[in-house]
Amino acid sequence: MFYRITAAGALSVALLAASVPAAAQTAASAAEWRTIAPENLLVIDTAKGRILVELEPRMAPLAVARVRTLADQGFYDGLKFHRVLEGFMAQTGDPQGTGAGGSDLPDIAGEFQFRRGRDLGFVNLITAPTGQLGIAGSMPILTQPDAQMMVTADFKTAGQALFCPGVAGMARNQDPDSANSQFFLMSGANDSLNGLYTPFGRVVAGLDVVRALKTGSEAANGRVDDPDLMTRARTAAGLPEAERPVVRVMNPSSPAFAAEVERVRSERGARFEVCDVQPAVQVTGDD
Repeated sequence: MFYRITAAGALSVALLAASVPAAAQTAASAAEWRTIAPENLLVIDTAKGRILVELEPRMAPLAVARVRTLADQGFYDGLKFHRVLEGFMAQTGDPQGTGAGGSDLPDIAGEFQFRRGRDLGFVNLITAPTGQLGIAGSMPILTQPDAQMMVTADFKTAGQALFCPGVAGMARNQDPDSANSQFFLMSGANDSLNGLYTPFGRVVAGLDVVRALKTGSEAANGRVDDPDLMTRARTAAGLPEAERPVVRVMNPSSPAFAAEVERVRSERGARFEVCDVQPAVQVTGDD
């Protein structure tokens, strides 16, 4: 299947054009698409459908390592989406199902910023007083211009992933270094989380599933009665090879992505934001 994320964040599905010669598709594929490594693809199955999350160890290595470990141990199987707020996020990963629990592993430090090198493949979409806003991989990023790298000891500059729709973040308590097993998936954008919680990946397919999960009320702080469950959560590397979905993501530096950005920019005008776009994906083996 070929999925395209619209400006509103919804998934639309279309077939790849059959009229394009195979050789041309192959050449274009090498330049415009990359395949997510199995260890960086989190596969979450629910009764509402499947959610595929691209993990970003370049931005949050501790959080990614923790989620990989727990997922492939089967820790997340059967756990509830215990707190879900419509238009905001769905939280899960607590074995107690209350928001107070975690794994037996030690808490991990917050990863609210990272060091960005040129090899990250950042594509600038908006230049703002606070820095440049764009995309690296599938993640929305706020960062300083490349020129800043020339005055730093490591030839890198500060970067911060942003909580746009689909972004996955580590839950925590008041202590910034208290993340453990719980995480949340954004169904909408929320700037108030930026720099305060650890973003460690992004939903690349199944955002409609996240938005279909049973919600709680704001009065109950999102607590859900009879919540939906993660029936199974594994990295693709942790699944039998025959069961692994294969996900390809359009490169943000590709002409096709640039054309989509310009289409959305023209449509949105002065309201255009980095959260309005996300690279398209192709998913196979996801039946």
